[in-house]
Amino acid sequence: MLDAVAVNFKSILDFLSVYVPFTQPLEILRSLVDVSIVSYLTYKLIQLVKETRAWQLVKGIIVILIVAMLSDWLKLRTLAYILNRTIELAGFALVVVFQPELRRGLEQIGRSNFKGFFSFDEKDTTIHTTFTIEEIVKACTELSRTKTGALIVVERETKLGEIINTGTRLDSSVSAELIINIFTPNTPLHDGALILRNNKLKSAACFLPLTDNPNLSKELGTRHRAALGITEVSDCISVVVSEETGKISYALNGGLTRNLTPDILRKALNKNLLEKKSVNKKLALWKGKSK
Repeated sequence: MLDAVAVNFKSILDFLSVYVPFTQPLEILRSLVDVSIVSYLTYKLIQLVKETRAWQLVKGIIVILIVAMLSDWLKLRTLAYILNRTIELAGFALVVVFQPELRRGLEQIGRSNFKGFFSFDEKDTTIHTTFTIEEIVKACTELSRTKTGALIVVERETKLGEIINTGTRLDSSVSAELIINIFTPNTPLHDGALILRNNKLKSAACFLPLTDNPNLSKELGTRHRAALGITEVSDCISVVVSEETGKISYALNGGLTRNLTPDILRKALNKNLLEKKSVNKKLALWKGKSK
């Protein structure tokens, strides 16, 4: 009886092995992973491009692709030839014309915090960062009260060595009093940006790239355009105090938030300078348990 059951079971397995290959689940999984990765990359690409001037060109290319497919279907050979050649050259044009956007995209990929999952020797700088934030807020509050123009840039993952080299090296501890003195009118370092790195005043009177955003308000001057420009090519944070109105503004990822109160500025700095370290807390806990 048991032998008959075993034979029948073996026959069923043989049938399944022929008509339903055991590799099919693996193939399905592989296809799902493939489609998921491509979908994610496409979504991130659209998300990256949509907020830049490249989005208009992308929409134009989509229109050309649609017209090219229609011309092939309608056998319009001359038009199809011209459009196909145009599409081939569009790739080279994208690299040349939109080099800043491509650079920003690659930098965003490079800034992905993969190292946080493998590094265990990173020192906890939360206390120093909290102190730095408070000193920045105190300085901006006073500069705003006196309507003293200021531009403060806080470096994050993207290194700003080229920008730092355009100014005067300080390598000083952070203090509100020193920041205020740096931006006091008619002093040697007041004109330009102050760069902070690793909770240090790294360099002052630095030159920043200006944004070429055509939608920027005409009432914003060079200081605000510089604050936006540096955040378009890096992940840094820029804080601006207007010398005309005394209002505080905050720039990040090419976006500008204006008319901030000291409390809102503090919250914004805490969010982008402290909360990003939350991933490393789990690593510190794991390290403690492993000892």
